[in-house]
Amino acid sequence: MATVILVRHGRTIANADGLLAGRSAGVRLDDVGRGQAARVAERLSVVPLVGVVSSPLERCRQTARMILEQQAGALARPIEKDITECDYGQWQGRTLSELATEDLWSVVQTQPSAAVFPGGESLAAMQARSVAAIRRHDARFEAEHGPGAVWAAVSHGDIIKSILADALGMHLDLFQRISVGPASVSIVRYGASRPEMLATNSGSGDLSWLRAAPAATDDAPVGGGAGPGPSEASGS
Repeated sequence: MATVILVRHGRTIANADGLLAGRSAGVRLDDVGRGQAARVAERLSVVPLVGVVSSPLERCRQTARMILEQQAGALARPIEKDITECDYGQWQGRTLSELATEDLWSVVQTQPSAAVFPGGESLAAMQARSVAAIRRHDARFEAEHGPGAVWAAVSHGDIIKSILADALGMHLDLFQRISVGPASVSIVRYGASRPEMLATNSGSGDLSWLRAAPAATDDAPVGGGAGPGPSEASGS
């Protein structure tokens, strides 16, 4: 089974200013975000990735480029529109403090499956397209590189939260319980029986344990199993 590393882009000026950037053009990493992207690229440098898939938005492509610069050889580097940011419609470009006064805000917080952004898309549609895209790329990388393939997808906070909720079997109405910080790493291994969550919202730590071959069985170890071997024991 292949393994996907879900990477959120580094911090942007819009993030720092409390703006909902959405799909606005020209939103780039700020100085803090570039440092965060450099650190996540360094963390991933010990993992031989077979590809890096990115949202088309500039902040994700910047982060993806830094990751690719730390990898050996030429890798697949597709741009995937279906993991782009949610279409927030008329909410795009407004401050979060202003949006918090809207009636829709409480729906987004407590019943996101019912949230439809005015002039934009629903959170349910966002989840459906992003999950389908991740599973499609995962199957392709496994078919091309074998079950030990590890690849990265660089995307956005709500996109990654919705993918993790699906992997955990959580209803979309619970996805606000998941945190995904800038330049964080979350790791999912899709199997024939179920997805396996290996990490969520990880901001530091050694990832060299991902070089180990996946278990031959798709069954979960009863009792929790032995975990990584001694050489990977420091992984997070």
